[in-house]
Amino acid sequence: MLTPLGGSAPLIDVHAHFHSPFTNRADWMRYNASRLDAGTRIGVRYHVASILGSWGHASPTYFASPDDQTQANDWMLRFATTEASRVRAYVAVNPNFKAHALAEITTGIARGAIGIKLAAGRRADDHLLDDIAAAAADFNVPVLQHVWQHRRRDWPNQDASDGRDVARLAARHPRVTFVLAHIGGGGDWAHTLPAVHDMPNVVMDLSGSGIDRGMLDDALRWVGARRLLWASDITMCTGLTKLWALDQVGASADDIADMRSRNAVRLFPMQSFDVSVHEAHT
Repeated sequence: MLTPLGGSAPLIDVHAHFHSPFTNRADWMRYNASRLDAGTRIGVRYHVASILGSWGHASPTYFASPDDQTQANDWMLRFATTEASRVRAYVAVNPNFKAHALAEITTGIARGAIGIKLAAGRRADDHLLDDIAAAAADFNVPVLQHVWQHRRRDWPNQDASDGRDVARLAARHPRVTFVLAHIGGGGDWAHTLPAVHDMPNVVMDLSGSGIDRGMLDDALRWVGARRLLWASDITMCTGLTKLWALDQVGASADDIADMRSRNAVRLFPMQSFDVSVHEAHT
């Protein structure tokens, strides 16, 4: 068997996506299989994943209708059960439909979801998210928040958030851990680091297509390894690049183990991952 490209130590992807038969790709089965195959080649032990409605097929990606999002969550949870050895699920919600979102969270957690996914349906500091954050606290699960690194303007078909928005939400909900998504997505990652520096309940995932030199170095300096989690989002190739880069940015072996998987084991509910991963972190 080939040695994984990312090494043989435990590795958890905390920001993954799959497609369902109801999304906008006729090749959805091949896409899902290719992600799992790539994960095996890289060495990913678990993909913690969500599906955003119909990915724009029947309702907008960032403003998924209740029916689309329920259908997506149901499929994602069933897929995670089918692929229980390597897939875990977020329950994704659109905060613009608050009652529906809260019902989806309750149902999703009962069916095995281990976190909540928020995209760009409403800015993160909007008080409409407070009840969702309260639900995350009640269920003791993290919230993965889609972020555009330094939002300088508004974009069509999304209500994008940046690090400052997430920090304001996190300040109102100190019992909840917020995963600020894809530090390598949106451009100005340097703006994000000071925005969340003093918010210990904000952690950052390393996904996104950006692989700028200095990004990982500065993230380590501003927030430390225990607040950084490896992830790939859509582009697993750039995720692998950043995984390789961890050896080059002055991170210790303990730092790298934290970012690869130990932080995820600490962050998600107990027993989210199998005993072999836990044992690797004792």
